[in-house]
Amino acid sequence: MDALMTDNVAERIMAAIRDVQKNMTKLNIMVMGKTGAGKSTLINNVFSRNLAQTGIGKPVTQSIRKYEIEDFPLAIYDTPGLELGGENAIDELLKESKEVLAKGAMRGISESIHCIWYCVSTPSHRFEEAEVEFIKKFLDEANEFCVPVIIVLTQSYSKKDAKALMSEIEKENLNVVQVVPVLAQDVDIDEDYIIKGYGLDTLIDIVNNVIPEALRNTLAAVQKANLKMKLRKANAIVATAAAAAAATGAIPIPFTDAAVLVPEQIGMIASITAVFGIPIEKATLTALLSATIGTVGTTVMGKTVVSGLLKMIPGVGTVAGGVISASVAAALTAALGEAYIAIMMMVSKGEMSVSELDTDEGKAKIASIFKSKLGLKRNAKGKPVDEEEE
Repeated sequence: MDALMTDNVAERIMAAIRDVQKNMTKLNIMVMGKTGAGKSTLINNVFSRNLAQTGIGKPVTQSIRKYEIEDFPLAIYDTPGLELGGENAIDELLKESKEVLAKGAMRGISESIHCIWYCVSTPSHRFEEAEVEFIKKFLDEANEFCVPVIIVLTQSYSKKDAKALMSEIEKENLNVVQVVPVLAQDVDIDEDYIIKGYGLDTLIDIVNNVIPEALRNTLAAVQKANLKMKLRKANAIVATAAAAAAATGAIPIPFTDAAVLVPEQIGMIASITAVFGIPIEKATLTALLSATIGTVGTTVMGKTVVSGLLKMIPGVGTVAGGVISASVAAALTAALGEAYIAIMMMVSKGEMSVSELDTDEGKAKIASIFKSKLGLKRNAKGKPVDEEEE
């Protein structure tokens, strides 16, 4: 694949990524709790953008602020300084929160509050009576607008303490979805002991179960706490794209330009990128293309590239009649998608940075992963199969 073609395809993928992201419905979450409950730490460790630090906060009431980042389909409604310092303070916050819920409900799904997190700090060891009374009144309002509420036990360094506080809260029989203990990030106790963070993936799974279906792709994209969710979504995208490629029956590959990528594959890469929520530049996509479709050599074109790719697919010989069959198209599509997912997982885990993908070492890693995926034995739909299944 020559440089001009690679550049053109990369640009088409960038446009597709922008379209996918633009069409995502914005997810709106309200976060409540007393000062010091760890709300900012929770938000910044759940989502792939630090809204609590870099988001632009706009006042929506006297005390509630809306944090969002341009072109990022997430908004956090924060109620800072919830101290429950008297009946007037409680009534005012209830009034303001109801105003936000009501306005959102009137404006449709993109403006509605989709979930509420009420944060309680586990080290406090108690669910204060004032909090109990406040949340009971607040739940009546949330239920009026059918907004699910999750109680999040933050700063749960001790699982034993978290379990005890959870038991105390559950005795109140509150109409909440669930009480979830979390430790939003690893905590260094001393040089020899680290308390590992936990619970955020569970929180995201719970949120996924209670928000509307139309918002689940958005949640998968904006959160970074549950990589298994991203992996499931991405694998489903690859399966759909491989099936679509196979359904074409046969895809002609002109030996003069080796135009292997089809619209399904462009859409597949764009959708996977959106699921992982990782900012990707055109240069990175160019590196991906040259290291996969051009894996035989970035300057090699035409028949040599096609033949080289086909030799890596078990059970495939040469191109018959100048076309790639449906099964080969599915295999190529699946291998490309799986390789891209593997790379995105490495970036998400911090094993590789996005900038490294455009280096010689990064391209070599991409090519190695792609070749290993091509080498898997697959069925007609492009799915890997075990020896026993064959």
